[in-house]
Amino acid sequence: MIDYQELKPEREAVAQACRVMGKMGLTQSTFGHISLRVEGHALLLIRARGPGESGLSYTTADDIILVDFDGIKIAGRSDLDVPKEVFIHTWVLKTRPQMHSVLHAHPAKVMLFSICNKPLLPLFGAYDPSALRLLKNDLCSYPRSVLISNETLGQDLAQTMMHSKACMMRGHGITTCGKSVQDATLTAIRLHELADINYQAHLLGDPQSISQEDQESFEKLPPSPDEAYWRYYCRSVGE
Repeated sequence: MIDYQELKPEREAVAQACRVMGKMGLTQSTFGHISLRVEGHALLLIRARGPGESGLSYTTADDIILVDFDGIKIAGRSDLDVPKEVFIHTWVLKTRPQMHSVLHAHPAKVMLFSICNKPLLPLFGAYDPSALRLLKNDLCSYPRSVLISNETLGQDLAQTMMHSKACMMRGHGITTCGKSVQDATLTAIRLHELADINYQAHLLGDPQSISQEDQESFEKLPPSPDEAYWRYYCRSVGE
């Protein structure tokens, strides 16, 4: 069995991503969680819930517990337990072996678009080509607003996300996945900013998508290195 204490660097990576998510306002108070696959094992590290938790913005490595792919706690503090929606994480990781991290959060503006059945429009290009590519190629929708609190619902959501890195969950929040904790978190940040720009544009008037030609020109560009983006966001919130 793997030693929980030896996973301190991985637990700190998950904790830092939680703090970034909380400090950037992607979710409220204690709601939301991020997970990381434990290489070579049917296990994951995940931000825990329970009487000992401190909220996203104050997550530490000790707030991260070890869980198996059945959603059962293997190791971690006694005053912390598995999130009710652990099945989001177990099922996405089981069905997407190339993905190593899953994030679930409740960004309000993204949720508003799902409630109102308003699509997020491709309103910009050079402003953030990575967000445009996310919108065009990697975004799906889940029609239910229930807690993903059992195996059946977890499998259903994972099937919806089979070909996408991000999912807007109607009246609920978002789920993203990535090849690393940083990748999953940056995807959530980009989706949050897409919704924010769309929201502000609708307040100002009648937003218009950029041309198809311009959209295609940005899809052909190679992706920018995520390391620089991650470093920027960490520093901007004091990490």
